[in-house]
Amino acid sequence: MIEQLKIRQLTEAREESLSPHAAKSRLSRGRLRHEEPDPIRTAFQRDRDRIIHSKSFRRLKHKTQVFIAPLGDHYVTRLTHTLEVSQIARTIARALSLNEDLAEAISLGHDLGHTPFGHTGEDVLNELYKEGFRHNEQSLRIVDFLEKDGRGLNLTWEVRDGILNHSKTGAENILGEDWGEVGTLEGEVVRVADIVAYINHDIGDAIRAGIITEDELPKAAVRVLGPGHSPRINTMVGDIIENSWAVHGCGIIKKPAIKMSPRVLAAANRLHKFLFERVYNLKAAQEETERAREIVRFLYQYFNEHEDKMPAEYRLGKETTERRVVDYIAGMTDQYAMRLAAELKK
Repeated sequence: MIEQLKIRQLTEAREESLSPHAAKSRLSRGRLRHEEPDPIRTAFQRDRDRIIHSKSFRRLKHKTQVFIAPLGDHYVTRLTHTLEVSQIARTIARALSLNEDLAEAISLGHDLGHTPFGHTGEDVLNELYKEGFRHNEQSLRIVDFLEKDGRGLNLTWEVRDGILNHSKTGAENILGEDWGEVGTLEGEVVRVADIVAYINHDIGDAIRAGIITEDELPKAAVRVLGPGHSPRINTMVGDIIENSWAVHGCGIIKKPAIKMSPRVLAAANRLHKFLFERVYNLKAAQEETERAREIVRFLYQYFNEHEDKMPAEYRLGKETTERRVVDYIAGMTDQYAMRLAAELKK
């Protein structure tokens, strides 16, 4: 009966009314391994569901965003951040007539590779592992290989590309030139949605923790973006939509670019710089952050010397011991890493 209804084909047909620059699921570049199409879900919807049902996605609820293993109930975790990015990306994609399902799938998978203890854990693994460590590359490694006992999730090229290229290096300009080359506009939407989400919820967490007050935010940025969490997000999202429409010139519709106006971008950059100066750098100097660094260093050394103590799922294939240890530690939640380190030190 389902096959006769051709549910997937009906959804794919509706995608034809999207922007000519939107990614169409039926035209996907495909998966690493061929699979027959699902009778109900498009390729991108299927990817979204695979990510949501993965073990790595579940672990995001106990991974740090900024504040390490916070005791309060309302601090942002890597999971709530991911859901906020998804909501913002879907809103922008829908308004620009792009593929909302693709934007959602990329959003839900973009931070699967984040370490315990947020960027602190990432920085330590990057220092210890000679091949280097970046969470976006680890996210791709998870969906390609580590999930499902080495089989991976076998996602489409478009979702994998968006996951790999959602991140950037450097901290000066949030929409600077130091991005990876993303292959879809939906991927561009996700990386700007990531910025909108973390700037605003990190401000909220810092205020909740008593590190800053709303009144201390840069006045020039507040005048442009508005006072409070919701007005800032509304301003930024509306500005992105307004400035990302396809450009008409000489009778030709040029490919749109996902961007902000110079005025709103400057205000967002002011907030970004303020967070580094008043929140991120302060957190990096705190005692709890140094304890987190010590835990990651200890676990790295211990499991490089005792590879047999790692779960069997992290000893698959022909990887080096170091690579296996990095995979194991990167997959840990904050609480698990702390508890395991304490047990191993007894």
